[in-house]
Amino acid sequence: MKNLIFSLCLSVACMACKKDDKDATPVDISDRVLTENLTQPWEIIWGPDDFIWMTERGGRVSRVNPASGAVTPLITISEVSSQGEGGLLGMALHPSFNTTPQVYVAYNYNSGGNYREKIVRYQYNGTTLTNPVIIIDNIAASNIHNGCRLLIVGDKLFISTGDAANQSLPQNTGVVNGKILRLNLDGSIPGDNPIAGNPVWSYGHRNAQGLVYANNKLYSSEHGPDSDDEVNIIEKGRNYGWPDVKGFCEGSEQNFCSTNNVKEPLKAWTPTIAVSGMDYYDKDLIPQWKNSLLVATLKNSRLVQLQLNNGHDGIAATNDFLTNKYGRMRDVCIAPDGKVYVCTGNGNNDKIVEISTTD
Repeated sequence: MKNLIFSLCLSVACMACKKDDKDATPVDISDRVLTENLTQPWEIIWGPDDFIWMTERGGRVSRVNPASGAVTPLITISEVSSQGEGGLLGMALHPSFNTTPQVYVAYNYNSGGNYREKIVRYQYNGTTLTNPVIIIDNIAASNIHNGCRLLIVGDKLFISTGDAANQSLPQNTGVVNGKILRLNLDGSIPGDNPIAGNPVWSYGHRNAQGLVYANNKLYSSEHGPDSDDEVNIIEKGRNYGWPDVKGFCEGSEQNFCSTNNVKEPLKAWTPTIAVSGMDYYDKDLIPQWKNSLLVATLKNSRLVQLQLNNGHDGIAATNDFLTNKYGRMRDVCIAPDGKVYVCTGNGNNDKIVEISTTD
């Protein structure tokens, strides 16, 4: 009888761990190394020229041919300082790239003995990147927790910033660290931001390294401390809790959540899996992945499928792929034909891996 009671309790506990999601429909995928001998690639984007655009933390921006894997360097930004987790990080291409060939990049650098972060816009002339223009500067940086993913939605630029290892910053809306920022593409502050004259769109973030816009929603993935990695829906003016709240509002955190407009995550992981870049899959090539967030992770390295519910505001099912096969996975992008590309972040012989279907 004791064994029966224990088994029932264990089953209930396991069900509670899963909360609102279940295992996604299994799918057989094929994977191959597209290119290798890279050094800490951080961002990969499917470009309008049908090439993969890539940043590497040491400062290099390149285009990668998805047919041959050939890497064509465009520029190595000499000002970049790759220190700890810092360096050349996020990148975004202008949505009208064919007529406005602008490239936005985020990187860390040294200034007067201080480690800082900036967003710079370049022009692409078909060969290299020229005419740098600073969009926003003087963001505090550190060896850890620098963000910094970029995403353009319409005519607005979203920027994730880390807390730069300073937990006093995320709850302070007077500083730009530990935030999701929203700017016009020229760097000016939109008139409809939550706080007049302030680039802050949401706050209370620790180290968000994934941003994607889909279903009229902005999704983010964020590193937790010793617990509670998160995937969030980012809403205007909302507080996401850090450092006072980790993951869902529980126990003593509930009072802070109720009095500080905290929005809970879609999902949280304990132990952490180090969620990084992500994209949204809506293609037909791998139908089991439709309506899913695909998240690259650095711990127990794998590509995580988070299938969304019909309202796109909850996780209906999950699945893991390529677990520990290629090492740390930093970012993911999706081609128009439905193939998925993941870059590794091992620091030694890094790769871009192409994922397709076995059918």
